[in-house]
Amino acid sequence: MSFNIIVLAKQVPDTRNVGKDAMKEDGTINRAALPAIFNPEDLNALEQALQIKDRFPGTKVTLLTMGPPRAAEIVREGLYRGADGGIVLSDRAFAGADTLATSYALATAAKKIGDFDIIIGGRQAIDGDTAQVGPQIAEKLGLPQVTYAEEITDIKDGKAIVTRRIECGVETVSCPLPLVVTVNGSAAPCRPRNAKALMKYKRAASLTEVAGDQAKIDYIEARPYLKVQEWNAAYVDADLQQCGLAGSPTKVKGIENVVFTAKDARNVPATDEELEGLIKELIANHTIG
Repeated sequence: MSFNIIVLAKQVPDTRNVGKDAMKEDGTINRAALPAIFNPEDLNALEQALQIKDRFPGTKVTLLTMGPPRAAEIVREGLYRGADGGIVLSDRAFAGADTLATSYALATAAKKIGDFDIIIGGRQAIDGDTAQVGPQIAEKLGLPQVTYAEEITDIKDGKAIVTRRIECGVETVSCPLPLVVTVNGSAAPCRPRNAKALMKYKRAASLTEVAGDQAKIDYIEARPYLKVQEWNAAYVDADLQQCGLAGSPTKVKGIENVVFTAKDARNVPATDEELEGLIKELIANHTIG
């Protein structure tokens, strides 16, 4: 028994380094001004997919990411850790997409891939923190979904057994395949790069990345396992009115880098009465609570 798994992964701006140039005048993120990293919870999702691959030989793990051509770096990172291949969904028509337009584009790509058993991704991306894309993809594909997952413990009789972290504790659910799973950051961390895989795939790239360098193009063409697939809107039969800014009802009006600084300091005696009084004061002025 083996499975085909799509791992949704996003190259995100490092939100720890947000500066004054992080936003363009049209309200979209200026990604060129920020370092790009692998979305942390997507790494947790990748690990769950790789654990399934470990348990069920023959399972295929494919990364799917949407972004500019440089997002192929995410695919390489996945290959270094044990994924089997990857696709970059890249087209100017996808630029400026909110969660609705993003989920539409990724859903069309998933349909194009076809014959999958599980779509798995992180609960949310650190550049938006909405946790909407995974559930929206499930809705667009008409699939059941399990959110807040911490572990896919087993797959049997056409169903996945998933442990999920919820507000009041831990819940174990059974869900029929195919399904969409979104994974918490509290799930197992992703395994490190494998040295052999790193040496094998370090020259993997999309043809757009190496455009103009015929030697690199020839090298990749002679080794198909190094070619990162790059799909555009036309290839996945996407409706352009549902892509990018045209398909995005959400509009960002502004972002602000907030730095918390202490205005004063106070020493409080370590007694129950003093500490209780301080807590009541902080609640009253809405510092906490």
